[in-house]
Amino acid sequence: MESILIVDDEKNYTLILAAILEDVGFETLTADSGPEALDILSQSDVDLVLTDMKMPVMDGIDLLERVKQKDADLPVIMMTAYGSVEKAVEAMQKGAYHYILKPFDNERLVLYVNRAVSMFRVVKENRQLRSAVASRYSFHNIIGKSKAMQDVFHIIRKVAPAAATVLIEGASGTGKELVANALHFNSPRKDKPFVAVNCSALAESLLESELFGHEKGAFTGAVAMKKGRFEIADSGTLFLDEIGELSAGLQVKLLRVLQERVIERVGGVRPIPVNIRLIVATNKSLKEEVAKGNFREDLFYRLNVVPLTLPPLRERLEDIQSLVRHFIAKFSDERFTGLPVTGIDREVGRLFYEYDWPGNVRELENIIERAVVMSPEAIIQVSDLPKDFIDTAHGTLHMDGIPVDANLYDTLALVEKKMIIRALKKTNHVQAHAADLLGIGKSGLNQKIKKYKLLEKNKTQ
Repeated sequence: MESILIVDDEKNYTLILAAILEDVGFETLTADSGPEALDILSQSDVDLVLTDMKMPVMDGIDLLERVKQKDADLPVIMMTAYGSVEKAVEAMQKGAYHYILKPFDNERLVLYVNRAVSMFRVVKENRQLRSAVASRYSFHNIIGKSKAMQDVFHIIRKVAPAAATVLIEGASGTGKELVANALHFNSPRKDKPFVAVNCSALAESLLESELFGHEKGAFTGAVAMKKGRFEIADSGTLFLDEIGELSAGLQVKLLRVLQERVIERVGGVRPIPVNIRLIVATNKSLKEEVAKGNFREDLFYRLNVVPLTLPPLRERLEDIQSLVRHFIAKFSDERFTGLPVTGIDREVGRLFYEYDWPGNVRELENIIERAVVMSPEAIIQVSDLPKDFIDTAHGTLHMDGIPVDANLYDTLALVEKKMIIRALKKTNHVQAHAADLLGIGKSGLNQKIKKYKLLEKNKTQ
């Protein structure tokens, strides 16, 4: 229920107004002076201030100015007598939402109050949305204790407050857009637009219009003027993903924008100044693309002001445990039956450390989301994981996945087990053929299958 603060030194008016507004569903607070109103505002959340213009000690204009200092968006409606219309106009110029004349019409009063409260409701929803977005893209949501990720955090913290262009390189799924958002929402531009464009998603002609906009009649189908992403992102941040896919023609135009800080819409001749912070990302090495002749060298140096490389997940395996906990918490609301998921089985953790993670963090996130939904238990089991992941993980071994302090015999046993699993799979579980492939006797293979409980594993899978 929205709350309205009524301020008037005539108590009869506050009583009448409170009764009218409570009848239509509002909660009311009352004050008979400006100082008392400010005291209430310091202790309570209200959605509208309805104040008389002429009061002793502090008049309505002074109260309006103090309210706007506290919250510039909080609507204030002024009440005034016929002889004070000029003062009401002054109040409007200083930010009042509207004014009503005494004696007032009840229906008109309720109409203005509803409009003001509805407007402020939208303002509050936008604030909550911005707060949620900023929280989502805070440093706390980029997970990583590894040295590689700590280096990334160090760069983000240093460069976020600046306006310097950032070039983010990294394989698909490493979190490039998450980092771009973190740079924006931890910068002075955080309340301005963050606009993202995937340069590989559109053909060159469409991408040019998307970036720079177009004038009416610029081409067939251009029935009206359209602002491009550069204009929409003005005063904020423009994120160009997959910048390595930009055509030669658009590379030239982007270079001009970076040099002159102006754009021209397609079909237009008027230069339009833009004030944007540019962040670009690519899953290629732009330096290698320059060497191949696919990317302009001068544009590369314009973009490579602050380079930031995101490591693949296989190079930061020590972060897997933290990432798993984060994703389990993230997707817990999607689980409607059974016990809450609290963790993963030890065998699942071993598979995660052994896997190559070609899809990087995004692949891990998808696997955890599926497992949280599918698992009947509180602990995610191997059987809750996708079969193709299990098969691939069992056939993978990486030295990077072996802890530095690992016991030699345990590690050799791990290699032996993986080779047996791979051989059995390749021979369709014909043990004689698998033994030949491994170069050992059939009885020896049978003993090792029992040792590693591979028959039980094959039954469950």
